[in-house]
Amino acid sequence: MRHWSAAALADAADARLLADPRADGGPRRVVIDSRAAGPGDLFVGLAGANTDGGRFAADALAAGAWGVLASASHLQPLAAGGGGAVLAAADPLASLGLLARAWRRELGAKVVAITGSSGKTSTKDILAALLAPALATVASRENLNTEIGLPLTILEAPAGTQALVLELAMRARGQITELTAICEPDVGVIVNVGPAHLERLGSLEAIAAAKAELIAGLRAGASAVLPAGEELLEPHLRDDVEVIRFGAGGGVSVLEAGADGVVVAVHGRRLLLEPGFRAAHLLVDLCAALAASWALGVKPSDGPLEVAFSGLRGDRLALPGDVIVVNDCYNANPMSMRAALQELATTAAGRRVAVLGDMLELGALEEERYHRELGEQARAAGVALLVTVGPRAAWAGEAFGGGEHLHAADAEGAAALLAGRLRAGDVVLVKGSRGVALERVAERLAAG
Repeated sequence: MRHWSAAALADAADARLLADPRADGGPRRVVIDSRAAGPGDLFVGLAGANTDGGRFAADALAAGAWGVLASASHLQPLAAGGGGAVLAAADPLASLGLLARAWRRELGAKVVAITGSSGKTSTKDILAALLAPALATVASRENLNTEIGLPLTILEAPAGTQALVLELAMRARGQITELTAICEPDVGVIVNVGPAHLERLGSLEAIAAAKAELIAGLRAGASAVLPAGEELLEPHLRDDVEVIRFGAGGGVSVLEAGADGVVVAVHGRRLLLEPGFRAAHLLVDLCAALAASWALGVKPSDGPLEVAFSGLRGDRLALPGDVIVVNDCYNANPMSMRAALQELATTAAGRRVAVLGDMLELGALEEERYHRELGEQARAAGVALLVTVGPRAAWAGEAFGGGEHLHAADAEGAAALLAGRLRAGDVVLVKGSRGVALERVAERLAAG
């Protein structure tokens, strides 16, 4: 945005320019934390639960920021000018989204938007790795997938970016519609539909409809990458959008996976890849990513595939005493819990230990059933020591009926229970919803 004038930026953001910047040209980046603002930055003051960031606009200018964008009520003392650009917006969050959309259009990059009840981050990471050799690619980092994070990701993309791989969060109806309007995707990927956020939406059909807002928001002629056999998405298909199916029975599916690599059928072509993973759920994500890559015209060749997965999603930590901790505690729902336990059952050579926390946002009518099923799945996976964490996870312990079961109220208690109980060769799965903060268990174990 360096070449944008302040007037052009104000027009793109639907804001009023009250004072000009110190010099010609636009900002180098956009920040929402005034403490991070410095020379060349545009600080956007957003209203939060406890305070309005616009209160700190003067601090950002004092730090040398190119300019500030906030609600007018915070800008009157700054309107005299001299300290940098001052832009007043009726809704700074909406203006942030408008700025991102304008920058997306100027970049002219191909955009893939990915959502799903689980696996969207892994799919995003795999797709970024597939595209990077052919296109200058920027992907969502960390959890920048909301109405704040998505625009910031787009605005971080430098000039010359050829592909944007964006993750879209979904907490309620209408959110995917809002995010899709900002990023205007050429390809929309729905990895799966499951009971995540069931408490908010009430039914799987409602969850599917919320995810399918991505399909509704695609331009005519765009591509929708969807799981094969997902009937809940069928009512939301469009005749003017190409549908590409992945997974068993789809146009992109795994034929075999072994030590020598993974053979994938992609629209009738056999592709032999050598990724650093073999987990069944990650192979499904691989198929979704390959389908999206093909839709963009990028057709990877046989050979190695190096993927840098986001943190807290299956990280393997080697501890003294030949103990492995699988740190998969970024979040959890019934689909991802089942997949993690299946992977533990398939790959753990030693004793299987699972530290499983509450799965949140399942709703009062369903949460007990899903947690009891979790206990049964842990038993079926051959877990020898189960540590449940939180009041809901206690139901999983009651249904476990397998080896040893311990229960803790919180992550610190779980770490204390494990002290002295791990043996050489153990593989310890740590997984729960984000609110349970089970990363503290992994941290305590790693610290000894």
